[in-house]
Order: sequence, then C-alpha cells, then structure tokens
Amino acid sequence: MIRRLNNLEVTHFEDSKKEYKKKLKKLQYHLLSLQQTLLGEKIGLILAFEGMDAAGKGGAIKRLTQRLDPRGYIVHPISAPQPHELRYHYLQRFWRKLPQHGQIGIFDRSWYGRVLVERVENLATKEEWKRAYKEINQIEKMWSAENYIVIKQWIHVSEEEQLKRFTERKKDPYKMWKLTDEDWRNREKYDQYIDVAEDMFAKTNCTDAPWFIVHGDDKLHARLTVLQNIIQEIENQLDKRGIEYTLITGEVKEKKVELEIKSKE
Repeated sequence: MIRRLNNLEVTHFEDSKKEYKKKLKKLQYHLLSLQQTLLGEKIGLILAFEGMDAAGKGGAIKRLTQRLDPRGYIVHPISAPQPHELRYHYLQRFWRKLPQHGQIGIFDRSWYGRVLVERVENLATKEEWKRAYKEINQIEKMWSAENYIVIKQWIHVSEEEQLKRFTERKKDPYKMWKLTDEDWRNREKYDQYIDVAEDMFAKTNCTDAPWFIVHGDDKLHARLTVLQNIIQEIENQLDKRGIEYTLITGEVKEKKVELEIKSKE
C-alpha cells in the first residue's frame, strides 16, 4: 500500500559530495551494462517520469542518461497537446514515440496527464479521465506483453521546498526560464494534485508497470534512488524472462526462470 504523499519521509544523503559522485558513477555504469543487455535481447524500456513542479525530474533524467550510449535512448519532453494532436485519441501521440525493441524511451511527463493536469484543470470530462485508468492499464499491459519493460516514477517535493526552489529560479538568470506563470497557478492547487496522484497510484500500480515514489527534497538522494529503482526493476524483469546479464564488474547473474508476465490491477 502506497503511503500518502504528505507523509513521505525525507531521506537525506549524509555522505560527502565525493561519495555521492562515486555512488552515482557506479550506478550509471551498472545501468549502461543493462542497456547493452536490453539491446542484445531486443527488449524495449519505457520510463515515465511524473511529479510535482520543481521536484527534480529533469536533474534525475540528466544523471540517468549521463553514461548511457546516446544512440540507444531518446528523451521526450511532454507538454500540452498541439491542435493537430487533439484530432486523435490522447494516447496516439505516445504510441508514435514508442521506442524500438532494444531502445529506451524516456518520457518527461507522460500519458498520465489525462488523470493529472487534465483532470485538475477540467481539460478532460469526468467520463474521459475515469475511463483513462482502464485504458492506461490496458495499454501498459499490452506493452509489457510485447517485450517492453515499463517503469514509472513519481518524484515528490514538499510544498515548502517547492516554494524555495521557485524563489531561487525566479532570481537565477540561468534557471528563470524553468519558471512559468502556469507553475505558480499549479502551486495554488498543490493539495488537489496530491489527491489525484494518490488516486492514480491506487488505480494504475501493477506488477509489470509499477510506480516508484521518490521524495525529491534532497536532490542527491533522489537521483541515486531513481537509478536504483530503474536498475532493480530491469533486473527483476530480466530474471522473470530467464535472461542472463553481465555487469561491468564482471558479475554474471543467472536465472532459470521461465517467462511469466502477470498483471495485478
């Protein structure tokens, strides 16, 4: 059972910045090894990032991709749909961005906009966003069955820390571009976003497309945790498929487990 977001404990990275960089580098090379396994086995990886504004999604994605083979991934920054995209079912624009088997598709915001911002801002009718839960579960189940690994992460930030980051961005000429009027408007509905996010977790967390919740108040800890979550779930899915994988350290993992894909809604 996922705890309420407001009750998440903040975990701080207590070690030195040097130790952080050491741990980050180790995790990045670990993920690079797994990227090569996914390529060899023709398994696609779909990573969806959601969370509160200024939670650190961009920073986490930057560290995630830092040592990956750039030919093997693409980052999709998702914003409001364009007029021509509104002519189609809302999931169509995400289908078009699906990575090839063996490739990695990273979504900075995702198809969950239908049950998050579109729900809060009344951009979707009640019938549409309620129906979307079933549609999303079905499409993620379809992707998982079609040799994709689906991993979803929500990076959270407290209301106090969010205000601090907004204020810093407003004053920093190199970061002020990140802050928009819409961010301030969304902040006024902070509690509403908490409620709809928790509803989303309850209705769309399943075995083969799990949600991982990361508290983002401490950026260093959050970045390491994001990488750990992705590595853990990739290895879990490779184990289910009975696939061996060799890490850069030389460690070989062998699992004689037959392919088994189950969905638990």
